[in-house]
Amino acid sequence: MTELTWLEAIVIGGMQGVAELFPVSSLGHSVLIPAVVGGTWARDLDVSAPESPYLAFVVGLHVATAVALLIYFWRDWVRIVRGLATSIVRREVTDPDQRLAWLLVLATIPVGVAGLLLEHTFRTVLSKPIPTAVFLVLNGVLLLVGEHLRRRSTTDKPAEVAASDAHRSVDVVSDRRLSELPVGRAVLIGAAQIAALAPGVSRSGAAMVTGLVKGLPHADAARFSFLLATPVILAAGVLKLGDLAGPLGDGIRPQILVGSLLSGIGAYLSVRYLTRYFETRSLRPFGIYCIVAGAFCLVWFSLR
Repeated sequence: MTELTWLEAIVIGGMQGVAELFPVSSLGHSVLIPAVVGGTWARDLDVSAPESPYLAFVVGLHVATAVALLIYFWRDWVRIVRGLATSIVRREVTDPDQRLAWLLVLATIPVGVAGLLLEHTFRTVLSKPIPTAVFLVLNGVLLLVGEHLRRRSTTDKPAEVAASDAHRSVDVVSDRRLSELPVGRAVLIGAAQIAALAPGVSRSGAAMVTGLVKGLPHADAARFSFLLATPVILAAGVLKLGDLAGPLGDGIRPQILVGSLLSGIGAYLSVRYLTRYFETRSLRPFGIYCIVAGAFCLVWFSLR
């Protein structure tokens, strides 16, 4: 491949921002959309190729998505970073911000290590159309099973807030609830993101399902998954900035810029929508979509 067309950059860039946060797997869609379209798309957008310029493009999309998350949750991250800093300086973990900061650090370690060791292998070996379609179906099943198995004692009604908390924002109260998670449970939710190394499995979906099964309401499970995803997506992009700045990015940097802009806008609008959506609704529509889309792709590939 020698170039990335503007249409490819616009379509994949816009899709990335949405699919990264919706529990439907952005990597899976990055593999399946070009394969379904075929022709030059399948050639140009081959994420499994070890030295494809498409990888440089994906780096830009990931960085843009992480920036969008940071912008949306900037108040939370100011409190979290301040909590981590004061915890280190004072050698204490006494307030909710300090505890939430350490929970996010500890919960990010498993997926960070797994990503460094296994990302290349999973991408080059499994990021093919048929395995990806199978994993997308499995992702849908995972979402539906997670909904079925979630603890009946957990409801998605708005959590009661004490009178002393009446002046605090809903976000602050939600973060305080998340800070009360047991360490082991938080790490397990974070480790669930490892499943997303398989193309077709959603990072946010895996984390949310684990959170639901472990007793979190939908809104808190979604919020925790988005906070967990921010450093993971940002680190994945930053670690591969060399691809973007090096030969793989030559000739396609304008397309990368446009695709990244669309990805960032899509991610911001998606997280804004989803944080409200999960206050009252479930993962079931996304599970059904993944099963239908994955099954369609399998039939499509078998008939071609």
